Amino acid sequence: MKRYDTRQRDSLLDFLNQHPDQSLSVRQIAQALCARQISLSAVYRNLSQLEAEGLIRKSVKPGSRESYYQFAGAEGCRSHLHLSCTRCGKTFHMDGEHTAQLTRAMWELDGFDLDIFKTVLYGVCQDCHRT
Repeated sequence: MKRYDTRQRDSLLDFLNQHPDQSLSVRQIAQALCARQISLSAVYRNLSQLEAEGLIRKSVKPGSRESYYQFAGAEGCRSHLHLSCTRCGKTFHMDGEHTAQLTRAMWELDGFDLDIFKTVLYGVCQDCHRT
């Protein structure tokens, strides 16, 4: 697929780069970019290209059919597992050493090489447990 660097793509990348620890729906992204006059079709097209290039991660939250996108081009994202709270929707980086320990244990105990780039772990964050 031929890639074009366009104003829409640049605006989308800029927006996603400003929200690296958030998983956002197409609706949320399109709403945020509305003032920049970016069409919904341009958002979909560019998200598809960015996913193919490995710059964003696409996921579906449990109990939802809606897709969510998170910028993975940020420096810290490629070496951390992501933890996503099913109550508040926040996404967090797992500590790098904890990520390494978990992936190493999975390999040593089960012979399974976890792809941390494509993996999101779902649960309830500390803040939501308190409420």
